[in-house]
Amino acid sequence: MNKFAKGIYQIKNREKYIGRHTPCFRSSWEHSFMRFLDGTTAILQWASEPFAIPYYDPLNHRHRRYFPDFFIVYVDRNGEKHAELIEIKPMAQTGARKTRSKRNQLAAIINNAKWQAALQWGAKNGCAFRLITEEQMFRGIR
Repeated sequence: MNKFAKGIYQIKNREKYIGRHTPCFRSSWEHSFMRFLDGTTAILQWASEPFAIPYYDPLNHRHRRYFPDFFIVYVDRNGEKHAELIEIKPMAQTGARKTRSKRNQLAAIINNAKWQAALQWGAKNGCAFRLITEEQMFRGIR
Protein backbone atom coordinates (compact mmCIF):
# COMPACT_ATOMS: atom_id res chain seq x y z
CA MET A 1 0.00 0.00 0.00
CA ASN A 2 1.33 3.46 -0.89
CA LYS A 3 2.23 5.72 1.98
CA PHE A 4 1.26 8.89 0.09
CA ALA A 5 -1.77 9.84 -1.97
CA LYS A 6 -0.92 9.98 -5.67
CA GLY A 7 -3.00 10.75 -8.70
CA ILE A 8 -3.98 12.99 -11.56
CA TYR A 9 -5.73 16.23 -10.71
CA GLN A 10 -8.91 16.99 -12.67
CA ILE A 11 -8.68 20.70 -13.54
CA LYS A 12 -11.90 22.69 -13.16
CA ASN A 13 -10.67 26.07 -14.47
CA ARG A 14 -8.64 25.11 -17.54
CA GLU A 15 -7.95 28.73 -18.49
CA LYS A 16 -5.82 29.12 -15.35
CA TYR A 17 -3.65 26.04 -15.86
CA ILE A 18 -0.52 26.85 -17.91
CA GLY A 19 1.39 23.61 -17.44
CA ARG A 20 2.45 21.50 -20.40
CA HIS A 21 1.57 18.27 -18.65
CA THR A 22 -1.48 17.01 -16.82
CA PRO A 23 -1.06 17.95 -13.14
CA CYS A 24 -0.13 14.99 -10.95
CA PHE A 25 -0.09 15.12 -7.17
CA ARG A 26 2.31 13.06 -5.10
CA SER A 27 0.75 13.75 -1.71
CA SER A 28 -2.59 14.72 -0.21
CA TRP A 29 -1.04 18.11 0.62
CA GLU A 30 -0.23 18.73 -3.06
CA HIS A 31 -3.76 17.63 -3.98
CA SER A 32 -5.25 20.09 -1.48
CA PHE A 33 -3.01 22.86 -2.78
CA MET A 34 -4.08 22.14 -6.39
CA ARG A 35 -7.73 22.48 -5.36
CA PHE A 36 -6.86 25.80 -3.69
CA LEU A 37 -5.05 27.09 -6.81
CA ASP A 38 -7.80 25.95 -9.15
CA GLY A 39 -10.61 27.46 -7.09
CA THR A 40 -9.13 30.74 -5.83
CA THR A 41 -9.91 33.82 -7.94
CA ALA A 42 -6.70 35.62 -6.88
CA ILE A 43 -4.69 32.87 -8.61
CA LEU A 44 -4.42 33.91 -12.25
CA GLN A 45 -2.20 31.08 -13.53
CA TRP A 46 -0.61 27.96 -12.18
CA ALA A 47 1.41 24.96 -13.30
CA SER A 48 2.45 21.73 -11.61
CA GLU A 49 6.15 20.78 -11.82
CA PRO A 50 6.55 23.37 -14.58
CA PHE A 51 10.26 23.08 -15.44
CA ALA A 52 13.65 21.87 -14.26
CA ILE A 53 16.16 23.93 -12.32
CA PRO A 54 19.73 22.57 -12.27
CA TYR A 55 21.31 22.09 -8.83
CA TYR A 56 24.32 20.40 -7.30
CA ASP A 57 23.57 17.41 -5.04
CA PRO A 58 26.10 17.75 -2.18
CA LEU A 59 25.63 14.17 -0.93
CA ASN A 60 26.22 12.39 -4.23
CA HIS A 61 28.48 15.04 -5.77
CA ARG A 62 26.42 15.21 -8.96
CA HIS A 63 24.57 17.82 -10.96
CA ARG A 64 20.85 17.08 -10.99
CA ARG A 65 17.55 18.68 -11.96
CA TYR A 66 14.96 19.97 -9.50
CA PHE A 67 11.30 20.32 -10.48
CA PRO A 68 9.52 22.76 -8.14
CA ASP A 69 6.04 21.59 -7.16
CA PHE A 70 4.26 24.65 -8.54
CA PHE A 71 4.62 27.91 -10.41
CA ILE A 72 1.87 30.44 -9.71
CA VAL A 73 0.92 33.95 -10.74
CA TYR A 74 -1.47 35.73 -8.41
CA VAL A 75 -2.87 39.16 -7.60
CA ASP A 76 -2.45 40.49 -4.06
CA ARG A 77 -4.89 42.68 -2.09
CA ASN A 78 -3.41 45.80 -3.71
CA GLY A 79 -3.96 44.49 -7.23
CA GLU A 80 -0.27 43.80 -7.87
CA LYS A 81 0.78 40.66 -9.76
CA HIS A 82 3.35 38.29 -8.29
CA ALA A 83 5.03 35.14 -9.59
CA GLU A 84 6.23 32.41 -7.22
CA LEU A 85 7.75 28.97 -7.27
CA ILE A 86 6.13 26.86 -4.55
CA GLU A 87 7.51 23.76 -2.84
CA ILE A 88 5.39 21.73 -0.43
CA LYS A 89 7.34 19.67 2.11
CA PRO A 90 6.93 18.29 5.63
CA MET A 91 8.69 20.41 8.25
CA ALA A 92 10.84 17.37 9.13
CA GLN A 93 12.48 17.51 5.68
CA THR A 94 13.36 21.22 5.81
CA GLY A 95 16.13 21.15 8.39
CA ALA A 96 14.28 23.82 10.37
CA ARG A 97 13.81 21.42 13.28
CA LYS A 98 16.09 18.78 14.68
CA THR A 99 15.01 15.33 13.62
CA ARG A 100 16.21 11.94 14.77
CA SER A 101 15.55 10.33 11.43
CA LYS A 102 18.69 9.97 9.33
CA ARG A 103 16.47 9.83 6.24
CA ASN A 104 14.93 13.24 7.05
CA GLN A 105 18.37 14.69 7.82
CA LEU A 106 19.67 13.61 4.40
CA ALA A 107 16.48 14.81 2.69
CA ALA A 108 16.91 18.22 4.34
CA ILE A 109 20.47 18.55 2.99
CA ILE A 110 19.40 17.75 -0.57
CA ASN A 111 16.24 19.87 -0.30
CA ASN A 112 18.21 22.88 0.86
CA ALA A 113 20.52 22.55 -2.16
CA LYS A 114 17.44 22.47 -4.42
CA TRP A 115 15.90 25.49 -2.71
CA GLN A 116 19.08 27.53 -2.98
CA ALA A 117 19.06 26.84 -6.72
CA ALA A 118 15.39 27.87 -6.88
CA LEU A 119 16.14 31.12 -5.04
CA GLN A 120 18.95 31.90 -7.48
CA TRP A 121 16.74 31.04 -10.45
CA GLY A 122 13.98 33.26 -9.07
CA ALA A 123 16.34 36.19 -8.53
CA LYS A 124 17.38 35.99 -12.19
CA ASN A 125 13.81 35.61 -13.45
CA GLY A 126 11.79 37.96 -11.24
CA CYS A 127 10.12 35.19 -9.30
CA ALA A 128 9.95 34.51 -5.56
CA PHE A 129 10.39 31.09 -3.96
CA ARG A 130 8.08 29.95 -1.17
CA LEU A 131 8.34 26.82 0.95
CA ILE A 132 5.03 25.63 2.37
CA THR A 133 4.98 23.13 5.25
CA GLU A 134 2.17 21.67 7.31
CA GLU A 135 2.42 24.72 9.55
CA GLN A 136 1.29 27.00 6.72
CA MET A 137 -1.10 24.52 5.09
CA PHE A 138 -3.06 23.73 8.22
CA ARG A 139 -2.78 26.95 10.21
CA GLY A 140 -6.04 27.59 12.04
CA ILE A 141 -7.41 24.08 11.44
CA ARG A 142 -6.17 22.46 14.65
